[in-house]
Amino acid sequence: QAGAGRQQQRASRGRPFLTMARQVLSGYVDRVISIITNDGRNILGKLKGFDQTTNLILEGSTERIYSEDEGVEELELGLYLIRGDCIAIVGEVDEDLNAKIDLTSLKGSPLGEVTH
Repeated sequence: QAGAGRQQQRASRGRPFLTMARQVLSGYVDRVISIITNDGRNILGKLKGFDQTTNLILEGSTERIYSEDEGVEELELGLYLIRGDCIAIVGEVDEDLNAKIDLTSLKGSPLGEVTH
């Protein structure tokens, strides 16, 4: 009996974060989001769904590739699945503001990998 209680206690330790992540992601469904992955990629797309392990399904997604020498390159990805354990940051995109950005004149250093 006591062993079962400790197992349940260990299993629930990560749940507050997952519950909060689900609540936040629920508000982003059918909205354009920007994702920074653990390897430094920037992917934008309309969030169509997610699961209990925070895997994300994006529709009409693109990857923005940054360079210090040239403008931002956008690579069309289409329907895209991102594993939850590969995600560092998720944020909502202001679509009106995003449409006004001239990516061809925007330069910047590519992001590096997330280090722990």
